[in-house]
Order: sequence, then structure tokens, then C-alpha cells
Amino acid sequence: MGENVSKAEGFGEIPPAAVDLAQKHVSDILALAVEYSALHQKALVVYDRRCDLARALTEAYRRCLPKAKFVVFDEVTPELVRADFANLQPSDLVVLIQSSNFRLNKFRIRVDLFNRSIKVIEHPHLSRMPGAEQLYYIDALAYDPEYYRGVGRALKERIDQARRGVLDSGGEQLVFSAGFEPAKLNVGDYTGMKNIGGQFPIGEVFTESKDLEAVNGRVRVFAFGDTTFGVNKPEEPITLVVNRGRVTETIDATPEFEAVLANIRKDEGGEVWVRELGFGLNRALTQERMVSDIGTYERLRGVHLSLGTKHNAYKKPNFESSRQRASHHVDIFANTQAVLLDGGNVFHENAWLI
Repeated sequence: MGENVSKAEGFGEIPPAAVDLAQKHVSDILALAVEYSALHQKALVVYDRRCDLARALTEAYRRCLPKAKFVVFDEVTPELVRADFANLQPSDLVVLIQSSNFRLNKFRIRVDLFNRSIKVIEHPHLSRMPGAEQLYYIDALAYDPEYYRGVGRALKERIDQARRGVLDSGGEQLVFSAGFEPAKLNVGDYTGMKNIGGQFPIGEVFTESKDLEAVNGRVRVFAFGDTTFGVNKPEEPITLVVNRGRVTETIDATPEFEAVLANIRKDEGGEVWVRELGFGLNRALTQERMVSDIGTYERLRGVHLSLGTKHNAYKKPNFESSRQRASHHVDIFANTQAVLLDGGNVFHENAWLI
């Protein structure tokens, strides 16, 4: 069923002021990030009502997109959703507000829409974030283009020029001695990019070592993505020992973390590689303000790494062969104290210095 009339729906623990704040953040995302214009572009919002956060975000988009078509995913057939997508033209906008993750059989929504040059804003897995996490999520939607683009571009420049990097996680150091792949930005600036939009909240600069075997040392991890795709924070940080790009030992590991490593080893030839080096920029997400959805929490201001050989942004020859299929990408979050690029520190007291 398509809807264009706003309904008064309860938002549970989310107060009206937070819905007003979500409206402001959504307005900024539309105008400043994806540069949507109601005068020249259509908008289609596909949503569900399964959780408070989904309902609150839907209300925010209703206020910002009064002329958009709103479709309740659970009340229509996949064919009708595809028909609505088919009516869109390049530069039109689709917003996906999902308590879990919408499925249309084998139809890959975002990929197909991007292939047609349609703008996409995605809010998946909202039901994973209960209670106060819903408010943290709304805060994380704030879009400050001067901060994101300024810090993001400056970090990219430093990363791309660096020959050596050191991640200090409080008495332990992980050393990247071969330089980095050209960094990629997720800062709401789509200038020159084929695809406009993606998953929100945003805020990340990411790369990986040019030579994966040139990563050595130790890193203290305060949280990780567990086997349920949630954020797991053990009582004490876990220390990973890394030799030639592989995790060879853990100290103070929990059974949940050991289960993650066991799954990777089982599927990837008995080894656990370290790949992504992600610099999160989102000021609303910290060690104290955590959310349970891993895809959201990886934007937190600080450093995260990935375990497993899957990292589609960069191609490494030894992982492209049919003998070793990249299947895991598990985010882990470093207890970041400093990040040194060619000896210069770019992170101090939970803030980027550039």
C-alpha cells in the first residue's frame, strides 16, 4: 500500500524532540550530502513499522519529503516495489528505512538502483539498536560537511603519502611498514563518483596496507563484531598478536571472540588476516556511546580493523584465486590512543588532529 498522508504513530522510547532532531539531520543529508531537489527529482521512501526507530525516521522523512511516495514494505508484493523503482529516472531518490534488511528474492536493491544512477539513502538493521542506542543513532545522522569533508580529505592526503604507520592502542603498537593503498572516503561528498548515497550514518576514511604481510605488532581491542553481527564489548580489552599480517595469538580473549576466529580459520585456510584499516569520523559514536549494529558502529571516531580476507575495495592477488575464497570481514575496534603517520600523530584524546 502506498501512502502520502502522514499518520500519527507512536515512537515508543523516542521522545518528540528526538524526532525533531532527526528531521533536521535528514534535511541536511538531503540538501548537503545527496543534493536532492524536489523541483527536479522524484523521491520514493520504502519503510517498515517494525520498530520505534524505523517509525521515527519515517516521520522525519515525511516532514522533509512531503511530495514523496511512501510505501510500506510489509504491505506490498515484491513486484509492486520493483514497479515503483522502474518508474524512477536517473538522479531520483530512494530511501530505504529497514528494521532488518529488505529482500526482494535475488533482487539486490541498492546495486540495481546505483546501476541506474538513482540516489540511495539506506538505514538498515534499525531494530538492533534498542533504548538509548536509538538516540545515539539519531545523533550520528548529523551532517557537518565542513568537518567531514575537511578532516576526511586531510586524512586521505596524509594516508596516501605515508610510508609507515603506527597504531598505538595503549601500550601496544601495530606497525604498518609498507605504506597504504589509496584511501577511500565516506564523508557525504560524491563529487566525481558514479554512485550517490549509501548507508547512513556516514563518516569514515579507510585503506589497508599495500603489502598485507608488512603488518606486525600488537593491538588492544575493546569491541568486535560477533557471530550475530552485533557489537560485543568484553569486560577487558583483548590483545591480538599480529605477525606478517596474520593473527597468531590472542591474550585475554573471550569465548565469543575465539568463536569468531574459529569461523574465519575454518573457512579461510586456517589463517586470520588483518586487512582494512578504518579511520572513523563520527563524533556521536564513542566507546561510551555504543550501538549494537556493527555497520553503524564502525563509523565511531577512532580506528577499526577487519579480520578475514574479504575487503572488496582493494584487490590483492593472493586472495583472488579460486583456491582461497575471501568470505569473512569482521570489524574489530582498537583502543586507540594515537595514530602515527610517518612519525606525526594525527589522533589524540579521541579527536583527529587535522
